[in-house]
Amino acid sequence: MTPRWMAALFGALLASAASAAPGGNTDVVRDLAGRVGPIVGSALACTDIARPRIQAIVDKFAAVIKEASSNEAERDDLTQQLNRSVADGRNAVTSGKMDCRLAERQLADLERSIAGPASSGPSLAGVIGPSAAVAATSIAPVPTGPAVRGVTDREIRFGIAGPFSGPAKELGRQMKLGIDTAFNRINDAGGVDGRQLRLIAADDGYEPARTLDAMKQLYEKDQVFGFIGNVGTPTAAVAVPYALDRRTLFFGAFTGANILRNDPPDRYVFNYRASYAEETDSVVRYLVKIRRIPLRQIAVFAQQDAYGDAGYAGVAKAFRSMGANDGAIVRLNYKRNTVDVDDAVNQLKTQKPPIKAVVMVAAYRAAAKFIERTRDAYPGMIYTNVSFVGSTSLAEELGLLGPRFATGVIVTQVVPAVSGYSSAVLEYKNALAKYFPGEAPDYVSLEGYVAANVLIQGLKRAGSQFDTERLIDNLEAMRNIDLGLGTSLNFGRSEHQASHKIWGTALDETGKYQPIELE
Repeated sequence: MTPRWMAALFGALLASAASAAPGGNTDVVRDLAGRVGPIVGSALACTDIARPRIQAIVDKFAAVIKEASSNEAERDDLTQQLNRSVADGRNAVTSGKMDCRLAERQLADLERSIAGPASSGPSLAGVIGPSAAVAATSIAPVPTGPAVRGVTDREIRFGIAGPFSGPAKELGRQMKLGIDTAFNRINDAGGVDGRQLRLIAADDGYEPARTLDAMKQLYEKDQVFGFIGNVGTPTAAVAVPYALDRRTLFFGAFTGANILRNDPPDRYVFNYRASYAEETDSVVRYLVKIRRIPLRQIAVFAQQDAYGDAGYAGVAKAFRSMGANDGAIVRLNYKRNTVDVDDAVNQLKTQKPPIKAVVMVAAYRAAAKFIERTRDAYPGMIYTNVSFVGSTSLAEELGLLGPRFATGVIVTQVVPAVSGYSSAVLEYKNALAKYFPGEAPDYVSLEGYVAANVLIQGLKRAGSQFDTERLIDNLEAMRNIDLGLGTSLNFGRSEHQASHKIWGTALDETGKYQPIELE
């Protein structure tokens, strides 16, 4: 039977079922379930078809079942018939007997057949009686298995692709730790609408060449609903297009790069944290206005990739805003996943007048090695780092070298000081101690914890029956969220970055971070 004939029959059967007395036309509805179910099932198997479209058909059919049934036994029988047919339709797609283009056309024809006067087929308007109209808004959805990828009646699965091996592995471990802490806390409280949140990790080693495989593993094999906390800028250059192509949520990545901050924003990409441009702009202004360093004596030590480029661009923007020529900025480079800083050190030595401050856009080991190699030659040098450096790991690396290497090193943060007593920090530290005893509070894991809690707020607002589109609509409606950070968080249709707040910290002689005022 062609899709158009199927749709026309659907409309006719609906009219026939509704015009009969309750309980007098179950055979018609049973036939209808056997024909509509495969269309619903094939659409459910196609992740690019928006779930609200499918749910609208399911809700209307549930109302018809209720209207046509004279008792619970008949209703259960009809519902089971629909479920079997839905499973057949799903299997047709997963087995390759049917493709998603045909599934989309069949669903569109079905929608037109019940849309109303504008369609050529019979209208649903007036077909379902008043009691069924109420039922359509209150009846539980027909159980069809996991209608949304990564979502069951018991759990919601998220994925994180990051470095869980290699020189930057502590960044991945800490980010996952923070998200797991937030997920454990909400799960202990009953989850989100009774569903437990689960995080599945895939290792890309902070190498873009491995990121696509990690994303595919999470999306295709592990069937995650969305991504949260992916680590890195060069890896995001691969991961973000993959998520966008599949219209999948990409939330709270551990990067401040502009590739995740388009204007207008990409619909499926949401950030918790401030950008690298905001971090570096803030620290350049601090160096010039508070520390009185001339712009011509500020250099950039940067990873030679998209991460380093993002931080450098922020410094250049700050220079331009102060009326300086950004073309004169000295950039000292090193290669990702190495500690080979020789060229950067040699280039630094050639600068006249001598450099007095270095804005570092690096990972913790390379940053520590650069400080180690230059501290004796430049005892008064001011070293600043953006938050991605991994504050705790940097402090540990410098601590091994001695107090003179660590003291005064600055790190801009996108979360409050972990040594502080704000509500958010206390909640985080209590949860970390409960679920991961022995783990020390860390800026990266705190960021993961906060980002996860922002997402949890969105999930709660989306309700029990949601898909990606509905969740995003609810995220975009979130305003003035107070998690106890000392700053409110906001999203909007043109604003997919919740926070623009920058906190300043500096290492003291004991290797502990102390807050500093950047303005």
